[in-house]
Amino acid sequence: MSAAQQGVRVEVRGVRKSFKGTEVLRGIDFSVDRGEIFALMGPSGSGKTVLLRQIIGLDRPDAGEVLVDGHPVHDGDARDRVRMAMVFQSAALLNSLTVAENVGLYLTEHRSQPPEAIGRVVSEKLRLVGLQGAENKLPAELSGGMKKRVAIARALVMEPQLILYDEPTSELDPLRSVTIGREILSLNRRLGVTSILVTHDRDLAMGVAHRVGFISEGALRFLGTPTELRASEDPQVRDFLNIDFDRNQHTEETA
Repeated sequence: MSAAQQGVRVEVRGVRKSFKGTEVLRGIDFSVDRGEIFALMGPSGSGKTVLLRQIIGLDRPDAGEVLVDGHPVHDGDARDRVRMAMVFQSAALLNSLTVAENVGLYLTEHRSQPPEAIGRVVSEKLRLVGLQGAENKLPAELSGGMKKRVAIARALVMEPQLILYDEPTSELDPLRSVTIGREILSLNRRLGVTSILVTHDRDLAMGVAHRVGFISEGALRFLGTPTELRASEDPQVRDFLNIDFDRNQHTEETA
């Protein structure tokens, strides 16, 4: 299967979601092309993670729909046809399993490879996230950042067609954050996997995303490339990115 065929197209059509009478998502519309890396940014409480859960099918929208390669995400066809993985902000590891067992769980359950081959894949993915040698540790022995890296390695093992990341670099130091960004890019380039990131990490979004969506108060206020995002004059975008346009303009005028 070629890289162009491996990724999937995602369409978010008029998605609305409320909790206890409060509308969290107010008619979100956008699409993500096959093989695209798409970042969702915005202030805390803007609805980004809620939207991510609609996209992968963990929650159902009150109105609107999410299509994956033309199939509603909650239909059996979509789940049967598409390998989807999500990296949760909380990591969501199984506490009774070792790091190696957590990372290799998908391959073990599907019996797609012999144990020796699974071990090699697990070691490779742990090395990519800087956790070589941690195979026999339990989640309780790991820091928050280490748990996140195990969760990312576990998702990568699936070689997914669609992978969703909820704050993939939170609790990571700058060096590990760069490593994760490189792996997201590598997976995209090798397999054409479609990636959707929810992140507060501006360097990550600007460094790896083909396009960025900015959400505020449940509405999509901006959709475009990282370059277009930097040039946006929307006050909320400017405030979020901490861009001092007045100072930049003054510098240009006096240069």
